[in-house]
Amino acid sequence: MKSLKFSLQPSRRPNKRSFLLLRQVSGDSMLPALRPGFPVIATGHYKTLVVGDVVIIHHGGLEKIKRIVDIRKDRLFVRGDNQAHSTDSRSFGWLHASVVVAKVLWPRC
Repeated sequence: MKSLKFSLQPSRRPNKRSFLLLRQVSGDSMLPALRPGFPVIATGHYKTLVVGDVVIIHHGGLEKIKRIVDIRKDRLFVRGDNQAHSTDSRSFGWLHASVVVAKVLWPRC
């Protein structure tokens, strides 16, 4: 399994890393794992990212919840579970790891 380790570094995200974040799912891109309106708990304090992790990214001025499907050095390729209704790396390409705001802890999906 591929994984990515990195140190905390300045990023283009608007906020500092938060220990815990509570967010509400918006849209159908992560169905069936995460339904619209469902709460998620995430953390900005994590040591590694691995393929399969669900993360909150900051992209295009929005926070988006996506699953990591590939990692190459400090780049991530992310997709929504419901690919027919997801705008993800298939549209906007590889992302730098610094766009990850948090790693979803709950629910584990």
